[in-house]
This record gives sequence, C-alpha cells and structure tokens, in this order.
Amino acid sequence: MKRKSTLLLAGLAAAFAVEAGAAEEGKVQDVRSKLAMCQGCHGIEGYRMAFPEVYSVPRLGGQHPAYIVKALQEYKSGTRNNATMHAIASQLTEQDMAAIAAYYGGQNAQTAASK
Repeated sequence: MKRKSTLLLAGLAAAFAVEAGAAEEGKVQDVRSKLAMCQGCHGIEGYRMAFPEVYSVPRLGGQHPAYIVKALQEYKSGTRNNATMHAIASQLTEQDMAAIAAYYGGQNAQTAASK
C-alpha cells in the first residue's frame, strides 16, 4: 500500500511538472509575441517615426531594465505622450513589462543592433 501511495505521489508530481513546464512555455511564447511588437520599430537601425512628429526611435538593447519598465508604465498611464507607445503599453501587464525589460536589459547595444 505504501509503495502504491509513493508511486501515485510520484506520478502526480511528474504530471504537475509537465503542466508547469507547458504553462512556462506558453508564457515564453506570449513574451516573444510582445517582443515582436517592439522589434517593429526598435529593431530597425536609425528608424524614425513620423507621427505625430518626427521622432528618433531609441535602441532598447543594453538599457537598464528598471528604466524600460518605468518608460512603459509612463506610456501606459499617458505620462509620456506617444500614441503608438501608449497603444502598445496599454496591452502589457506588469509581468510583460518586466520580461521585456529583462530581455532588452540583458543585451548590449551592439548585439541588439545586429538583431
């Protein structure tokens, strides 16, 4: 009986581990789709936005993660004024912002420029 209980617990633990791994993979894929929104402008060398005014889009690679999170929060709240960034940041959760900031903060400027 004790052996059956041990096997049952081991099986449940394995099932939970697989489920947690699948959930984690889903989170990674979700963050990747959000990063794609960033790359559309921030991933283009020398990109300039023409609306509402000509605006040079900064490189994100190598920026301090706390700075990126703060900027995204300010775009989301409207403290920073840019319609495109407001629309994008409004879709992000705090966890999304932290993941995006960690991704870009973990790059150096040269690596980010080549991606």
